[in-house]
Amino acid sequence: MTDTKRMTMAQALLEFLDNQYIEVDGKESKFVDGVIGIFGHGNVVGLGEALESGNHSLRFLQGKNEQGMAHIAIGYAKQKNRQKIMAVTSSIGPGALNMVTAAGTATANRIPVLFLPSDAYANRQPDPVLQQIEQSYDYNITANDAFRPVSKYWDRVSRPEQLMTAAINAMRVLTDPADTGAVTLCLPQDVQGEAFDYPLAFLEKRVHHVQRRDMGKEILAQAVALIRSKKKPFIVLGGGVKYSDAGKELIKFAEAFQIPFGETQAGKGAIPFTHPMNLGGAGLTGSSAANKIAMKADLVIGIGTKLNDFCTCSKWMYQNEDVAFLSINLNPMDAYKMNGLPVLADAKLALKALYHELKKQGYRSSYHGEIEAAREEWDREVDRLYSLSSESGIVQSRILGELNDHLTDKNAIIVASSGSLPSDVQRVWRCRGKNVYHVEYGFSCMGYEVSAAVGVKLAEPDREVYALVGDGSFNMLHSEFLTSLQEGIKINVILVDNHGFQCIHNLQRSQGIPSFGNEYRKREDETERLTGGYLPVDYAMVARGYGGNGYTVETIQELYAAFRKMKRSKTSCLLDIKTLPGTMTDGYNAWWRVGVAQISPHPEVEAAAEAIRNEVEKAKKF
Repeated sequence: MTDTKRMTMAQALLEFLDNQYIEVDGKESKFVDGVIGIFGHGNVVGLGEALESGNHSLRFLQGKNEQGMAHIAIGYAKQKNRQKIMAVTSSIGPGALNMVTAAGTATANRIPVLFLPSDAYANRQPDPVLQQIEQSYDYNITANDAFRPVSKYWDRVSRPEQLMTAAINAMRVLTDPADTGAVTLCLPQDVQGEAFDYPLAFLEKRVHHVQRRDMGKEILAQAVALIRSKKKPFIVLGGGVKYSDAGKELIKFAEAFQIPFGETQAGKGAIPFTHPMNLGGAGLTGSSAANKIAMKADLVIGIGTKLNDFCTCSKWMYQNEDVAFLSINLNPMDAYKMNGLPVLADAKLALKALYHELKKQGYRSSYHGEIEAAREEWDREVDRLYSLSSESGIVQSRILGELNDHLTDKNAIIVASSGSLPSDVQRVWRCRGKNVYHVEYGFSCMGYEVSAAVGVKLAEPDREVYALVGDGSFNMLHSEFLTSLQEGIKINVILVDNHGFQCIHNLQRSQGIPSFGNEYRKREDETERLTGGYLPVDYAMVARGYGGNGYTVETIQELYAAFRKMKRSKTSCLLDIKTLPGTMTDGYNAWWRVGVAQISPHPEVEAAAEAIRNEVEKAKKF
């Protein structure tokens, strides 16, 4: 007879999660660190009771907004290189739906997060229950079905015994480096409290072994032959290099064969900016160094990257007629992009195998001074951007220069996500330490920065964490600043107040469209448009209102003084830096395909549409 333990479904779920471990390269560690939640109708008497009873070692954090708390979990898992996670729980209906955006953020960035939204009664006796959405064509649908398209695994636990297969499948996906992302287990509120005799084998310690996938001999031979046939290869360094811990292998590979590399947002920081083969950001928000070399490359080697349209400049970047693509990736969908040679392998093992074969065959690229020249030119440009000033106010690139060069130590971590700041930091931020660059740009989710900074600080309690955020994104979501104060987790918010959505405002005007609806201006009676004066918002007072420290900055000297106060502070702080609108960095040897109106009363718009059509002809047709 199988030994069992009688407990509620919610209690069994927590005991199961508490006993999940992950093993990578022989090192074993606990996988699920805690649960972040907001209690309400649907989870307070089920999962809430199980959390309160304490028959587990999982940490509980109280969120303030369901999307925000899920962003904490994303920031935590990303900073832990996907080897530790947190679960998030919500009430049914609106509480659950608030997390859907965060689930999309996790999946787009391949970050493991376990979502536990409460659900309507499985027995359908209280029907329709408070906060339930009803659909006349399908009575099985609830608000939680909205998680399906943004989850890598989705399940509804409609009976307590179903938990066993649901939980094991959840762990299968969460610990899979090729297929991870948001995992959603919908928990009907009655089932959470129902008891069942769970086998002890289900509840005991379970170790998930992450197996590194090696290259097969056949694909290794094909990859070596392709590289050897090319003279000027270029590497696109993606997040997979970080998650595989393949930085040393990439350095050895790049140095041995003199192959330069450009960084994606997820890959930036895997190797310090000082490395001679590092050309900085690649693509639309990249450097002139990386993009000039990439345009002439005859082979693009993608390593752990999904080659999105920012990275490839809408498939326009690689202008060499003979260019070919080779993609090293564990995810088949990513590896097959750009019609390249797919190498389904772990980045670290693949680089080792390619190094040994190419070394044996005496391969070396044919670059002659181009890499050094491109780096030197870009270094001068970054220095120029760092030193820009104006009598009208603080220039945005100057802010980043002061922070990067003078005010942060090499192990400080920056967090960014949306607006013009991610573009700026991918271009000009000089990463000196390891794992110091935390930018979510797979989804470019506004409102991520403050919440994620809390997660990053949880993951790295001994390092300073700086959330770089624009006023537009800050206004979207900043409530987890209060969570940082509640938990005694110090974060530093660097708020660039440029009066609205200036990144999109810049895109709007660049395509010939008059300024419309993107700045924080008052509505004028004469025009009935938002064309009046800027709204005078005191964001420093918001931080002080929560109980933290807030400082307003209008000059560079005030920035120095405020930053010194921030570094001395023991509690969370916010710097409200009044910044000149439109002073973000611009593109370098890049192009992005956008759907500009082909018919417009503005001739500038039609001219922009014609320019788009002309550039489309240069893009690869994959």
